Amino acid sequence: MVLAKSKKSVGLGNTLMNDRFGKGKGTDRKRVSAVTRIDHATGKEYITNDKQDAAWVKMRSITEQGALDEFLATAELAGTDFTAEKMNNVKIIHTDQRNPYLLSAKEEQAVLGKQKANKARLTVPRRPHWDSTTTREELDQKERESFLEWRRGLAELQETQDLLMTPFERNLEVWRQLWRVIERSDVIVQIVDARNPLMFRSEDLEVYVKDVDPKKHNLLLINKADLMTYKQRKMWANYLKGEGIDFRFFSAQLAKEMIEAGEYGDSEDEDSDDESDAGEGSSNQASKAEEKKPEEKEEAKEEEITEENDPDTHILRVDELEDILLQYQPKDLDRKLQVGLVGYPNVGKSSTINALIGAKKVSVSSTPGKTKHFQTIHLSDNVLLCDCPGLVFPNFAQTKAELVCNGVLPIDQMREYTAPAALVARRIPQPFLEAIYGIKIKTRPLEEGGTGIPTADELLDAYARHRGYMTQGLGQPDQSRAVRYILKDYVNGKLLYCEPPPGCGVDGPEFNAELYDIGHLPENRRVAMMSALEGADIDDTATLTSEMTALALPQGQKSKKLDKAFFKAGGNGGHIQQAFHQKYSQQGQAQAMVKHMSGRKLRALIAAEQGVDVKEVQMEMGGKKHFKGGMGLKGGKGKRRKGRSGNNDEE
Repeated sequence: MVLAKSKKSVGLGNTLMNDRFGKGKGTDRKRVSAVTRIDHATGKEYITNDKQDAAWVKMRSITEQGALDEFLATAELAGTDFTAEKMNNVKIIHTDQRNPYLLSAKEEQAVLGKQKANKARLTVPRRPHWDSTTTREELDQKERESFLEWRRGLAELQETQDLLMTPFERNLEVWRQLWRVIERSDVIVQIVDARNPLMFRSEDLEVYVKDVDPKKHNLLLINKADLMTYKQRKMWANYLKGEGIDFRFFSAQLAKEMIEAGEYGDSEDEDSDDESDAGEGSSNQASKAEEKKPEEKEEAKEEEITEENDPDTHILRVDELEDILLQYQPKDLDRKLQVGLVGYPNVGKSSTINALIGAKKVSVSSTPGKTKHFQTIHLSDNVLLCDCPGLVFPNFAQTKAELVCNGVLPIDQMREYTAPAALVARRIPQPFLEAIYGIKIKTRPLEEGGTGIPTADELLDAYARHRGYMTQGLGQPDQSRAVRYILKDYVNGKLLYCEPPPGCGVDGPEFNAELYDIGHLPENRRVAMMSALEGADIDDTATLTSEMTALALPQGQKSKKLDKAFFKAGGNGGHIQQAFHQKYSQQGQAQAMVKHMSGRKLRALIAAEQGVDVKEVQMEMGGKKHFKGGMGLKGGKGKRRKGRSGNNDEE
């Protein structure tokens, strides 16, 4: 049997608390000490009581303190008192407008300076020297050692200089494919994206081509040039000419459309002799063009250069590109001209080959690494194409968000999506985003700490709510799903942004100002905007503004269908709910009672309240059991209707 607990006994916990510092050591809690404080606002001194803490609290070891705790502790040691004053001009500044995964303007300038200083260290791996006496095993060992040394140099560059680099190719077998393409090709064509040519260009690759054989040539083919305006192409042409880079503008998409439209007269039924004659004729035309008389050159210079006849900004056709390649053919060459095509994944390398051959003999994919081995394609009797696998060359990058937006990193495999979304919101103006998607982005006002540029959350929330993308359970906007659609539109060119050339004195918004007008909207959005602005004198070249965007957001068929289903008569979508206290009032209880009563009980209640016979109460209106004005009676005001018994009553 358990003994009763004595009231005089003391638990172990209380005993330890009372005797923690020995007998009589808790008397310091009763002592009150005075402390002199200084009010810095008035300069007066006053005496106050010191805060009371137990001895064990004062003896606590403090090795780390937060910024606020350290500030208050220092102020307490200095005997300083701080008084909070309420002021009318106090503003709350939100710091969440800045994405931590993106660089500020100052940080970006510092990173660009470090990249420029270490630009020469960005190299491609070299194939070691070999000859006929080198065995296969010896060459393999030399290639592995050279590749390992190259990787160590890039790793040291990243660690010591704290620079972000593109996720360059780390597979030796892929680089071996590039070495073979360079060794057997007469001209190496680097295909780059027109929206950011320098991001996809490898300068050291051009140096390596000349190191292998000084007779080899380099050509920079700027694909997707149709996404740029004439002024943008002109600025890039001036920059590339100033740097001494041999370049040409091309568009595989335009070439594909021209082939499908049948604008090229070449067909598969033509004889090979005709093709060879055409190839010789094109080479003869190129040689004749080079042998123009000085008088004709002077006359050409005197002509005014316009967008149509500017050779620097001209987007080449397929036949013109083939003629350009034939110009690099050595005179003493008795074989086909071999052209090596090299480029990043997703820059349109395979699409360019398909446009050249006029038939889909190379599979096209936007997934990096589609082509695994180099392959040779006979373009004509004079040209042989060597397609190299897509290679990500080592290059500097500012953030990983930039790599995702440039299509270097796959969108479906990214984990952090706020930085790429914030980068898109920063580059594409808000009115254009709202017009192209038919959404309204709610941003934070400037007086509340906003920057005037939508954040990633604001953009993704607006897009997800408009498309109906919600998370399960919580019902919040599904940002991870929305960002993938937006980024794919950005990579595909639906949301267009082009980088300006270095040192041009023009920033990004000014360089791309011509891209954000009504003419660059999709056809359905452009038609909707023009119909909304039918009375205004506005053309397709008008720049989008907030007022025009608001007019350009008419209700679509999907929205009309949802509203009709939500607010339809007798539906359960749109309804008015009473307040919580309404059911406890007399009127609310009466309404609740009437709502839950059946027809017979309701007629009896109405008859009792009105003092009439139950048979006199009729409840028939529109086929539903309810009454108009509280009740319907025979002999009352208004029209007399047919009763439930079937008797006809006169009006």
